[in-house]
This record gives sequence, structure tokens and C-alpha cells, in this order.
Amino acid sequence: MPAVLDGQLVVAISSRALFDFEEENRLFENGRDDRPYMQLQLARIDEPARPGVAFSLVHKLLAFNADAPRVEVVILSRNDPVSGMRVFRSAQHYGLPIERGVFTRGQPPWRYLRPLAANLFLSTNEADVRSGDVAYQLSRPYSFLGLALARGFGAAAAHLLPVGGTGVVLARLTSG
Repeated sequence: MPAVLDGQLVVAISSRALFDFEEENRLFENGRDDRPYMQLQLARIDEPARPGVAFSLVHKLLAFNADAPRVEVVILSRNDPVSGMRVFRSAQHYGLPIERGVFTRGQPPWRYLRPLAANLFLSTNEADVRSGDVAYQLSRPYSFLGLALARGFGAAAAHLLPVGGTGVVLARLTSG
């Protein structure tokens, strides 16, 4: 059954922005083979991931749904489906009502933004957010805000980043 999204803000978020998968990601980036990464995620499947850099923001956005559905959060990740199981189990552990997700197994995520009807894309991967393809694939791009999230919000500072030729400007949060 298709999701009913009338009047909702749809937030697509990478699994690494929602949960702290930095240790696992280092294993992935250091190897040519993704099998050790998937084996590690499978070994930790019942271990909830720690909250990531955007966890608090997502929790607050979902609080807008107290009276009526206003915000939907969907996972849009370069991870594999095995890691996806851990992501959904972690979301369930923390009480986050996340029901949809796409796991691209290393492929760029931008082509899934329109089918997900995303208005906002949160990621720790700046290149994914800065891609001009992101702005063209969003639903109602005139209302789009993209955020590239950096680890640690100690003294967070926002930097505006133009998305090549699209007229979309991103706010990049970095620790100052």
C-alpha cells in the first residue's frame, strides 16, 4: 500500500546521520570488499546503534506528529540491506516510528529522493548533499533544505553551500 503523504514534510536521512556508524564505516572505507563490513553489522544486529549527529533533530521533528501526521522520516542510505536491518531495529529500540527506507549498497542516493517524495535530505556525506542531482530529484524542490551534518555540535556553526546551478543553498553544520 503506498504511503499517504498529503501535507507532510518528508525527511530523508542517511543511516550515518541518524546513528553512529563511524566505526563500521571506517571498516567499509578501508577495504575493497564489503563482506567484512556486512559481517560486522550482522554480528551487531541485535545491538542498538548509538545515536548519530542528527538523532536529536529527528526525534524533535517526529514530535510534531503528536496530534496528526506532519513529518515522515525515511532512511536513504548507501548501506546494504543487512545494515538496513540494524538501522530499523535501532530505530525501533529508540521508539522512532520509521517505516520506509532505501539501501543502495554504495550507489549515490539522489535518484531515490523523488520516489520517496523527500523535501529534506540529511546526510553526513557532504558530496551526496552538494550534488546538483539532489536538488533536481526532490519533490517540491522550492521548499527543500539540505543539510550536510558533521560530527559534533560543540560550538556549531552554519556555512552556506550553493548547490551547483540549482539555486538551492545548503546549510552545513560544523563544530566551530
